[in-house]
Formats: sequence, structure tokens, C-alpha cells
Amino acid sequence: MAQVLLVEDDPTIRTALLRGLGERGHAVASAPTALAGLEHAVTHRPDIVVLDLGLPDLDGTTMLRMLRGTSQVPVIVATARDDEREIVAVLDAGADDYLVKPFSAAQLDARIRAVLRRGTGTAADTEVVVGGLRVDPRSRRASLDGTELDLTPREFDLLHHLAARADEVVSKRELLTEVWQLPYGGADKTVDVHLSWLRRKLGETAAQPRYLHAVRGVGVRISAPGS
Repeated sequence: MAQVLLVEDDPTIRTALLRGLGERGHAVASAPTALAGLEHAVTHRPDIVVLDLGLPDLDGTTMLRMLRGTSQVPVIVATARDDEREIVAVLDAGADDYLVKPFSAAQLDARIRAVLRRGTGTAADTEVVVGGLRVDPRSRRASLDGTELDLTPREFDLLHHLAARADEVVSKRELLTEVWQLPYGGADKTVDVHLSWLRRKLGETAAQPRYLHAVRGVGVRISAPGS
């Protein structure tokens, strides 16, 4: 059973999901606005947040960014918007999953369980060290040569996935599937953009790589300098 916070302004949808998730063993609280949802999340610390984007006071993406300033609680965005660019933007803002309406309580329950499984303690929670780079998924902190890196949630996820596969070539297809939870397609450009941002924070460029090495036509590999 999970403590679920449902941030949804439509009373019909809210009632149906409260009932459906409750029948599946979850303890569900709800909020009709972004500000009410933020207050509840900070005060009660739920296990997971289900967030609509079309809220009456703030856009859900804005609420997500505000929430990420204080909490790493898993967030599933549940909305009628299905534009790929918006999906990418929301995932980049820190969402853990994205569900397009209409959907059933059973579908949402399956997504909740899957997201929470990803957050349980496993070998994936072990700190990864590659040369002077240290990536700790438990604290979601990364440092380079003893200096902490200022990473966005998506940059951290990308760095951790690559570091956990050090010295292996990882394809863009895998990164989109495992880091962004997106199908491979036009959105692969977002991988290039995030790799560029990540290189900048690691103090390197594509032309003069230290850790991130592009393998043309295949993907990218992270390796310790000189290895």
C-alpha cells in the first residue's frame, strides 16, 4: 500500500480515482489545486504524487518544478495532453512517468507500483565511481574531483545510467527508453541536448572529451580519463 497524493481539479475524475486506488489498497489524499498539492506534499510527505497539468491556479509543470525544489518524491503526470514535446519537457522537469487520459484506475495502479519498485533499495542504489566522478543515487548527488555538480533531475538520471554502464557504449534508443521512458523517434534530439549540457558541467566538450565519448552512429560511452 502506498500513500498517494492526487492533484486533480476535475471532481469526477478525482472521485473515480480516489475510489479506484482505494479499492486497490492505497491510502489516497487529494488536492484540487497546485498550491494545495504543494502544501500537502511538504506537510505529509506522500510516497508518490499523481499530478494533473491543467490546474486552475498554476500549470502542473510549474508545480512540479516547485516541488522538485524541496522533494524528490516520485511524480506521475496524468493529463489529457499528449504532445511529444510537452511530454519531454515534463519528464525533463523531474516527472518519473507520464500517463495520458483517459486511463483506468488499474492502469494508474500499475504505473504507481512500477515507479515505486524503481525507487526501492537494490544494487542500483550503490554509489558509482568512474575516475574522479562519483554518482550516488541514494542522495541523488554527483561530484567531480571532490566538487559537487549542479545537475537537474534528468541530467542526474542520464549521468547515473551512463556511469552504471561505464566503458560500455549505450545507444540513444536505450537512453530514451530507460532514462526518459519514451519510444525511440524524433525525441532522440533531447539526448543530444542533455549530453551537451552534461559535458559543459563536466568541464569538457564533444571535440575534447574527458568522460563522455560519442561513438558515431552507435551512442555514447562514459570512461575515466586515460582508460
